Amino acid sequence: MKLAIASDHAGFELKEAIKHAFPMHQFTDFGTHCTDSMDYPDTGFPAAKAVAEGICEKGILICGSGIGMSITANKVTGVRAALCTITDVARLSRRHNDANVLVLAARFTAADYAIEIASAWLETAFEGGRHQNRLNKIHQGER
Repeated sequence: MKLAIASDHAGFELKEAIKHAFPMHQFTDFGTHCTDSMDYPDTGFPAAKAVAEGICEKGILICGSGIGMSITANKVTGVRAALCTITDVARLSRRHNDANVLVLAARFTAADYAIEIASAWLETAFEGGRHQNRLNKIHQGER
């Protein structure tokens, strides 16, 4: 699967760990590429747009709290970004919301557990059905 990935300085190390943990996926890395302070929208917007435009199938965004990247990604039409701090929420974000961007909180999630969350998210499919009706309403609201 082709995945967009991006972080700010606080999420850089976790971003690299995620890429290393999933060699079976092709990552397009939108940065940042070091721990020097930077602004998360500079990497979050291009990654989210790559998902919305179909260049990448899904995305993973990482910042210190996960909130900044969540807000940024959800400003992009067609993106359904979910900040997931536990595996059950990651699964539900896919099953019920068809989240196409996973957001992780680097300062509050240990790398090993973040990898578990990402694995659960990547392996879970959208259920459709009644949930599709809800997504249709979200799409109407975006217009």
